[in-house]
Order: sequence, then structure tokens, then C-alpha cells
Amino acid sequence: MTTALAPRAADRLRTAEDLQALVEVGQRELGEEAGAKASAARVVEWVAENFSVDAVAVACSMADAVLPHLVAQHLPGVDVLFLDTGYHFVETTATRDEVSRTLEVRVVDVLPEQTVAEQDAQYGAELFARDPAQCCALRKVAPLQQALAGYELWFTGVRRDEAPTRATTPLVAWDERNGVVKVNPLAAWSFDELLDYAGQHSVPVNLLMANGYPSIGCAPCTQPVAAGQDPRSGRWAGLAKTECGLHL
Repeated sequence: MTTALAPRAADRLRTAEDLQALVEVGQRELGEEAGAKASAARVVEWVAENFSVDAVAVACSMADAVLPHLVAQHLPGVDVLFLDTGYHFVETTATRDEVSRTLEVRVVDVLPEQTVAEQDAQYGAELFARDPAQCCALRKVAPLQQALAGYELWFTGVRRDEAPTRATTPLVAWDERNGVVKVNPLAAWSFDELLDYAGQHSVPVNLLMANGYPSIGCAPCTQPVAAGQDPRSGRWAGLAKTECGLHL
């Protein structure tokens, strides 16, 4: 069973100015504006060449473990941040445990300041149904921002094909809100490429992925998706909400 661990801060974090300068270097070396179209493996390799493993984190929703597996090839022992909202499917927590058991990574459970019961007492039950944006802010956005304060860079599994809001996702960027470098090595991948990689490398995959859930969030706010639909249409279905706020 994975236990909650404190993120490990690097001994010496570089300044924001130094990191932004490094982002520009990465964009030149890996960016598509020059037609480079670097592979996901090359993007991770570039990070390993320029950052200490202690200064790097991987954000993982535990829909699959492709990104942690890919990163661990070049940065073994890397921290994998799991936002433990208190509302996850049992299949998601089982995937988290499998990742911790099988991959050369260090899973870190990132917890909100309040338990679900404490949040219910302050804001009323089922805040996710009345104000999903505030619920996400309390249980995802704020905890991640606090956790990332101990790192210089975070990896995400965001892909351009997931939704129109993600269509222009860069490989390397400066994350102004969190004050860290943000790297999206899988940005150009398709959903099929993701599954192919998982199969070829025997990477843990959430069982829900095979049952109509191509995008998995909290259980109360995630529904299965019919074939051919937007893969993220099952998230906050029926609401004018398409993102939790982590990537905006």
C-alpha cells in the first residue's frame, strides 16, 4: 500500500530567471517551430541532461503509468505526484499501488488541506456537484501548487488530441502560476500510441480505460464515453466545465 510522503525538495533550486532561460534553450532544441519534433524519449532525455532527479516531479492521474515509466528510464527514482482527492475510483487507487510496486519511482500522495468530511462541514456536502471549480481548486489545484514549490520542473501527460483546449500544448514551457518548468513529452501522441506503449512495455493501466473511460478523474465527476466521442466528454458531463484548472 502506498503511503503519503512529503515531496523531497532539491538541495538548491535555481532562480526563476535561470529556469526561464533554460526553457528557451529547450524550446530551441526540442520545439516544433524549427521542425525538430523531438520524440517523447528525447524530451525526457533533455530534462535528465539539465535537471537533477530531486528537482523533478511527474504528475500522474493513474489512468495509466506510461509517463512515469518513460521518465523513469532516464530519471530512476523520480517522484510521481498523485493528487489524492478523496474521491477516486477504487481502480485508480489500485493503479497507484501497482505503479509504486512495479516501477522505479517514488509515489507521493499529495493531499488537500481538508479531508472530504472537513470540506463537507465547511462548504456543505457534494461541493463537486454545486461548484465543481471550487472543489477542484481545493482538492487539486492548491495542493499541487504547494507540492511543486519543492521542484524546478514537472512532467505532465497532457496530449493535444485530448480536447480543443489542449490542441496547442508545447513540449516545454514556463509555468507562471507554479513558478516551475512544465514539460509535456506526450503532447504529440495519440490515444492509440499511448496504449501501444503501455502494451509493449507492460505498463500498469487503469482497468477503467478498457471500460469506456479514456479520461479518468474523480468518481463523482467522471462518466464513461461512447465510441467516437471526445475522450474528455465524460469529465463533468452536462456542465460548462472541461478542465480541472491544473493546466489552464
